[in-house]
Amino acid sequence: MSNRRMLALSLSGVLALAACSSGGGAATSAPSSAAPSESAAASESASAGGATDCTVAVSWNNYQQPRWAKNDQPNIKKTVEDGGGTYIEADANLSNEQQLTDINNLVGQGAKVLILLGQDTKAVLPGVQAAKDAGAKVIAYDRLIEDPDIFYITFDNVGVGKAEADAVLKKVPEGNYVLIKGDPGDPNASTFLPQGWDEAGLKAAVDGGKIKLLNGPDGTFTDAWKTEKAQQNMEAIIDKAVADGNKIDAILAENDSTALGVAAALTSKSYGYPPLSGQDGDEANLQNVAAGIQYVDVWKNANELGKVAGAAALELCKGTEPASMTLPDGLVDPSVAPAAGASPQDFTTPGGITVKSYILQPTPITQENLNLVVDSGWITKEKLCEKASTGPTPAAFCA
Repeated sequence: MSNRRMLALSLSGVLALAACSSGGGAATSAPSSAAPSESAAASESASAGGATDCTVAVSWNNYQQPRWAKNDQPNIKKTVEDGGGTYIEADANLSNEQQLTDINNLVGQGAKVLILLGQDTKAVLPGVQAAKDAGAKVIAYDRLIEDPDIFYITFDNVGVGKAEADAVLKKVPEGNYVLIKGDPGDPNASTFLPQGWDEAGLKAAVDGGKIKLLNGPDGTFTDAWKTEKAQQNMEAIIDKAVADGNKIDAILAENDSTALGVAAALTSKSYGYPPLSGQDGDEANLQNVAAGIQYVDVWKNANELGKVAGAAALELCKGTEPASMTLPDGLVDPSVAPAAGASPQDFTTPGGITVKSYILQPTPITQENLNLVVDSGWITKEKLCEKASTGPTPAAFCA
């Protein structure tokens, strides 16, 4: 029996279970730079022309989040195609069931490497196994998947959390804090970022009585990292703080979509803007930093992350063992490149599994170093400063 046929059979049972247990609505599919039939045709054309037999697929969990379309996808696609590969993709639109279907479809189109941004890193495991059974290599992209055979590519997410908390703690060393976390199914939200917060000194400050956590030691999680949900949660926290006579002095939000929700809640409640963190370097959040609405945005240069994923995928297509890989000279900006160098390093997961990984370095952005995102070409000064004059404390950089 062929590997592709085995994949279809193994996933059919998974999808039947998902259909029975799913509480979501109808699944939708994908962004795509090409529809599935077009992607398959492109793959056949490339093979017929003798260019390559390397098809790299990306399964996005939610292509609607701004950074994926703006930064990650173009760089993955360009790196793959510049290396002679064929690129295909699909969008699960926040559906676990749809992501399993997408994996089936992508591998069925001939993908030799699957770059996987998991919606729920546990729910996606049957799809990972089925892809492996069909002979595809799997890259866990920006979200860890607990599987011994994956290749993990991300930013230093503990370092991201540490940078967030370090900036805010230096600004507000004592007082009442609110913790706004991301999706509970994402290890970044539940493990790595909070670990970074604690490494920056949050736990020590709480234990020492310098900081009080107004929404409890575990904070408030945000389903699917949704801005609207973060706003609802933050509005309720503000209402309770006001009712209890507590002042909110600082807010640690784990990423930019949740930070936007927090900022919207502060605005809707006319509360003012305590120092607020975020991460990703999304345009709207960098504008909020320039305006004085968000204090720090830990910039993850996703252009570089996409390049690394594309390069690693091409190597896996060749059959290169992860331990023997090396990143091409000049591929990645030195300020972002893995601190451990151009060769993959061992990464031990929270579950005790050791996998090979590339871990890139983040950069915290405040009003003091806004020039970095402009100088890199990430955003123009005009766009960055577009709303600065309407904020509570416009950045001098925008004057």
